[in-house]
Amino acid sequence: MGKKTTQPQCAACIAGTHSIFGNLEEQQVQFLSEQKYCQHYQKGQVIFREGTRPLGLYCVNAGKIKLTYLGDEGREQIIHLAKAGDILGYRALLGDDTYSLSAVAIEDCAICFIPRTSFLELVQQNSKLSGELIKLLTAELRMTEQHLAGMAQKTVRERLAEALLLLRETYGFEPGTQVLQVQLSREELANMVGTATETIIRLLTEMKHDAIVELTGKKIHLADIPALEKLAGW
Repeated sequence: MGKKTTQPQCAACIAGTHSIFGNLEEQQVQFLSEQKYCQHYQKGQVIFREGTRPLGLYCVNAGKIKLTYLGDEGREQIIHLAKAGDILGYRALLGDDTYSLSAVAIEDCAICFIPRTSFLELVQQNSKLSGELIKLLTAELRMTEQHLAGMAQKTVRERLAEALLLLRETYGFEPGTQVLQVQLSREELANMVGTATETIIRLLTEMKHDAIVELTGKKIHLADIPALEKLAGW
């Protein structure tokens, strides 16, 4: 369980403008602000766990999240990434099902929790919100299909290039640079790509030698984006 933190007002939430709640009416925003509460999660802390039942919806106010699946051998597989403005656990909530993935903080995060009944009441009141949820579900299905196809058809080097580009699309660069604005361990990158940590270390070293990336600790500078895109097949 995260620690309660300063409660941000939904009307003034910058992240909210990028979320499915961006088109709510003023009174609905006020209702949302009154019903939700915000909690702080430290890096590595579990927000919700695979196999448990949802009691409500999570909305990321600040920070970065990984959504993971635990394989048969206990190996973590990173399936999705989330950022400020994203919602978590909506599929299990809408389907009255258990979570198929676990959500874990990549860095310190502030996350708002909206009780199930309050969220479903908003969905019933706002047709635009229902439409946004359908778009999210469709996009998630498409990403899952692409991920499965990539795992089956692409080499590990190609999948690594794709993962680096996905990190760029999700989190962007540090201001004025081409350094990814997220720091994953080599093991987390391996869990994202679906390979061994040693393989990721070797491939990153090869990419550095080929001047495609530059490495400073966990920081990764995408030195040659066109080369990455060609390698990933984008």
